[in-house]
Amino acid sequence: MNTQSSPPQGFLPFAHVSPFLESVGSFYWKGSGRELVLGVFVEERACNRRGAAHGGFLAGMADVALGYALATSGPDVPSMVTASLSIDYAGSAKLGDWLESHVDIQQLGKQLGFANVYLQVGARRIVRASGVFARPAGGAGPKPSMAGRTSD
Repeated sequence: MNTQSSPPQGFLPFAHVSPFLESVGSFYWKGSGRELVLGVFVEERACNRRGAAHGGFLAGMADVALGYALATSGPDVPSMVTASLSIDYAGSAKLGDWLESHVDIQQLGKQLGFANVYLQVGARRIVRASGVFARPAGGAGPKPSMAGRTSD
């Protein structure tokens, strides 16, 4: 088990936490848009009975990483909501592992955004997810902003 209590250099506490995120871990971030990386130490509250990160936790992290990467990828990008999420589990993360997201934005239009994300423990990819995000009718509330915050 990794007993490191501080995130790797360049990561800051994630400012856009929700009740869900607060319930499963302490998230960190660096960069924004296409360069946004979310990170978290896998805590017991995010694990299954075998001491591995729960699939629902991994799916939630993938969804959040995709959504925030799209929403912060440019000044005119609207806040978007998940329309579809497909996920493949290729490995696992253990209690104490440092887990990072790495997003690839495929296409971003005025109504839809398409992106892929890998969740990694070190260089080992354990999850690949593909998401479609849509701009909801009437808007989706305030757009997340990383402005004024630096993580590097």
